[in-house]
Amino acid sequence: MSNRTTMTEFLLLGFSDIRELQILHFVVFLGLYLASLVGNLLIVTAIALDHRLHTPMYFFLMNLSILDLGSVSVIIPKSMVNSLMNTRSISYSGCVAQVFFFLFFVSANFALLTIMAYDRYVAICQPLHYEMVMNRGACVQMAASAWITGILYSALHTGNTFIISFCGGNTVDQFFCEVPQLLKLACSDSYLSEVGVIVFGACLGLSCFVFITMSYVQIFRAVLRIPCEQGRHKAFSTCLPHLTVVSLLISTGIFAYMKPTTSSTPGLNLLVVVLYSVLPPMMNPIIYSMRNKEINGALSKWMCWRLFSKNKISIFLLW
Repeated sequence: MSNRTTMTEFLLLGFSDIRELQILHFVVFLGLYLASLVGNLLIVTAIALDHRLHTPMYFFLMNLSILDLGSVSVIIPKSMVNSLMNTRSISYSGCVAQVFFFLFFVSANFALLTIMAYDRYVAICQPLHYEMVMNRGACVQMAASAWITGILYSALHTGNTFIISFCGGNTVDQFFCEVPQLLKLACSDSYLSEVGVIVFGACLGLSCFVFITMSYVQIFRAVLRIPCEQGRHKAFSTCLPHLTVVSLLISTGIFAYMKPTTSSTPGLNLLVVVLYSVLPPMMNPIIYSMRNKEINGALSKWMCWRLFSKNKISIFLLW
């Protein structure tokens, strides 16, 4: 208990001790962060400003982009500052906040992806009941349930992580406060409750995965029964981005947590964690905007309006 209460900071793993490589890490992470920031902000702006995109599918997509913005903003800026300032420290309270918000955004993200699978199931398998089932009130309640689920699970997970005693030092072998790396610092007899929470979270995640899989089995069966080839293509095109995002999140997460820990090098661990924590939020806007005429049209309309407004102001000032 004394070790836990007297600990004031953790030391995060740096990408390198060489100054030039630290600057390179800062530049690379800055590029990744800006790509995630710009992409997700464009998605949110396009959906919020274009009334044609005020549908359940795009409402959930806007929530997904907000969660992606939050998840990268929790971990990347601190790592960038550490590289730039040539430091590795993060305060105890800062580590607690980082764990809580990262777990919140990731778990709410997965819950929202499960809801989006249900939305696609109703739209394709029960199209006549879609407007009644996915009405405005139902959509708001579903989105709120995803956010509340994330808050509750994150609070439980964070509380169980930091109630344990840390007696294995304060060096975290990751560029942010990742729970598996924190548990390596725990006393051998004090982290069993947190293992139980991890198992509980894994069961919840597996339940969501099974629900998504069953939803898409029913969707594919319904799509294959559509006689018109154009209708089948349209149905598949609305599901493909969501399915790609789910596959990306699950595959990177499984690869990160199922790899053998004994043979993993720190460099490999860093790369794997970047894949599951940074890559999905950056790729999601690209996946959803690719070949999506509604989003591309809304973005083009908004950019043209911005340019037109700016030109009008410039002409007015010159006049």
